[in-house]
Amino acid sequence: MAAVTAYIGLGANLAEPRAQLAAAFDELGGLPLTRLVARSSLYRSAPLGYAGQPDFVNAVARVETGLPPERLLAALHEIETRHGRERSFPNAPRTLDLDLLLYGDRAIERADLRLPHPRMHERAFVLAPLVELDPEAEIPGRGRAVDCLARCAEQRIERIAE
Repeated sequence: MAAVTAYIGLGANLAEPRAQLAAAFDELGGLPLTRLVARSSLYRSAPLGYAGQPDFVNAVARVETGLPPERLLAALHEIETRHGRERSFPNAPRTLDLDLLLYGDRAIERADLRLPHPRMHERAFVLAPLVELDPEAEIPGRGRAVDCLARCAEQRIERIAE
């Protein structure tokens, strides 16, 4: 299988979020048939949905992978589990969240896998680091990521020093 460019969203707001993301970047680069090509800056964002929790630290990684999207997503879930991720309720605080955002230009709509990631086009904490890595990024079915980001201008997000 030829390598495909994929984008992965990273987020954490528990247990030293910056350290969680740094370790996750390392682990992404160690996945089989996968090479970490680029990583965005870190961004701080307010939680969405459940507000009674600390701010998140977010980033995006660009990888080249020979893994099919299902195997890549399973590998991301394994990394989350190693970092103590618990799925207690929607939008709960978390030690690490890894989302498969884009996998080439594939659009998949299944119960176990949705690409592009649902709601990514509505979330500045995903779009800002994605646009940083690829200003020309396209979200299948949604258009240019930079245009989606402009529509999220009311969401609080800031680039943070590493």
